[in-house]
Amino acid sequence: MDENERLPLLGLSHVEFLRPREKLALVEMLGGAGRIFDLSLHDIGALLGRRPVTKRWDPREALRQAAETEKRLTAGGMGSIFYWDLAYPPLLRAIYDPPVALFWRGSLPRAEMLLAGIVGTRLPTGSARKAAFRLAFELACEGVGTVSGLARGIDSEAHAGCIAARGYTVAVLGSGIDIISPSSSRTTASALLDEGGTILSEYPPGIPPLKHHFPARNRIISGLSRSVVVVQAPDHSGALITAEYALEQGRDLYVHAAGLAGSAGNGTRGLADAGAPLVTGCAEILADWGRAPHAVPAAGLGGHGPETPQSASAAGPALARRLRAEIEGSCALAGGETYWRR
Repeated sequence: MDENERLPLLGLSHVEFLRPREKLALVEMLGGAGRIFDLSLHDIGALLGRRPVTKRWDPREALRQAAETEKRLTAGGMGSIFYWDLAYPPLLRAIYDPPVALFWRGSLPRAEMLLAGIVGTRLPTGSARKAAFRLAFELACEGVGTVSGLARGIDSEAHAGCIAARGYTVAVLGSGIDIISPSSSRTTASALLDEGGTILSEYPPGIPPLKHHFPARNRIISGLSRSVVVVQAPDHSGALITAEYALEQGRDLYVHAAGLAGSAGNGTRGLADAGAPLVTGCAEILADWGRAPHAVPAAGLGGHGPETPQSASAAGPALARRLRAEIEGSCALAGGETYWRR
């Protein structure tokens, strides 16, 4: 990318009346982003074949905001990447409407890294919550990263499970990457960055989490992923929007067997009834990818894992071994279960 294009491309991130695909089309038609800011609304409409819906088009203001964004990125140790850059995620580049720019904190995923989206309701049942954690943990033990939205509930559990296995996880926000919402997700966000993951958004730093950003954010979650798992979703859940994007983008779509019960699972059951395969862990996903799992089972307490207690008298020594293993870093304790790292 020509460095002279950097400021205009950042400026396009502040132009919300243009769709992502339209921004790309204009850049390609004009041979660069800079010339877009010399156009009138009438000119833009003539090139796109539709009348832009906006109250105001102020190219100077958009470029001023771009310069401010550049300062925020530098001051905050944040980065930006554009559609034409080599490091832009290749699966995301291939979707219908990829973002022109991505803003990030942490470490961008390697081009060859496999990622799975794990999404669901903010108010899951206990079994679905554990299922999201375990699935992300198991995938991480197989070298597969997790993508989710850093929301409460299933999203946070998925990130936490991946982090517990010391895996790579991506949080895609509906706000600027400097605004973590809800505040309860800040601890997870910090741990995610400590483990080498990334916080990602198509919105520049300083942009708040507006309601209409989240459906658009969901196309990035699925776009980064080879497969998407809806763990649990009620009717009208945002996770169902992610599922729709996954199907449009040609991604494998699964639902988790732990998330079918009750009203919280209405949407999940609907997906299953429509033909989405059920999974109980990472083995089914890996099988569809043509891979066999090679890590040990994730959970140790409750009848799984390498050190299952055989009797009440053995429980004390077994617990001591688990605590010692946790200190040594070979396992993690969460939700009353022990998860063994590979």
